[in-house]
Amino acid sequence: MIVRIATEGQYELLESDAEVLNELDDQAVKACEAGDEQQFREVYARLLQFVRENGASVDAGRLAPSELILPPPDVSLAEAARGFSGEGLIPG
Repeated sequence: MIVRIATEGQYELLESDAEVLNELDDQAVKACEAGDEQQFREVYARLLQFVRENGASVDAGRLAPSELILPPPDVSLAEAARGFSGEGLIPG
């Protein structure tokens, strides 16, 4: 699965990583719904760290569609709340 971090680049992760991504996504949704910026920042930092540490960086010259696009690391809580709602960025 190809995951893009906006403003940063793409990472190729294993399909089996989707479970961890979904769990972190669910936690981010809960933090956004509660308006808890500190909790959101902590969870979102862990999500980005997971992608960076477990994904292989995709060469910038390679055109690959992203299955998941994450907001930039400095996304505001208000901006994040638009994507991290309901089922979050990762349905299921």
